[in-house]
Amino acid sequence: MDETLILLLLLLTLLVAIAALVVAVVALQRIGRRRGRSARRNSELPTDVAGLRGEVHALRAEVSDALRHLAVVRYDAFGDMGGHLSWSMALLDDGGNGVVLTSIHGRSDARTYAKNVTDWSCEQQLSPEEEEAVKFARSAA
Repeated sequence: MDETLILLLLLLTLLVAIAALVVAVVALQRIGRRRGRSARRNSELPTDVAGLRGEVHALRAEVSDALRHLAVVRYDAFGDMGGHLSWSMALLDDGGNGVVLTSIHGRSDARTYAKNVTDWSCEQQLSPEEEEAVKFARSAA
């Protein structure tokens, strides 16, 4: 493989790992806040019932923050290129929060972009392919 392509693949892998880490940290912070509220409400229940309710609540919170809505759209970014080597990937939770990653493949280089998504929309303008990836991710579960 070409050294530049290997370097780009390593950079893309690093970007995906960083995005996953950010989403995991946010999810853990949300779980911590929710557990604190649940502990105050459950103080009057028997300990076993309160414990089970807390576990169920924590599991529901973890699932809602999981990146369960995923979609990849492959395409040719340039008319003179073939093989659908460019792609956009949406990684979103149940609330539509996450990231859209895009890699544009050209003859001599590849560029990678990341855009934050909040509540199924993005502050930055999404390309048609990125919008399609978000739409497909929203319909997937």
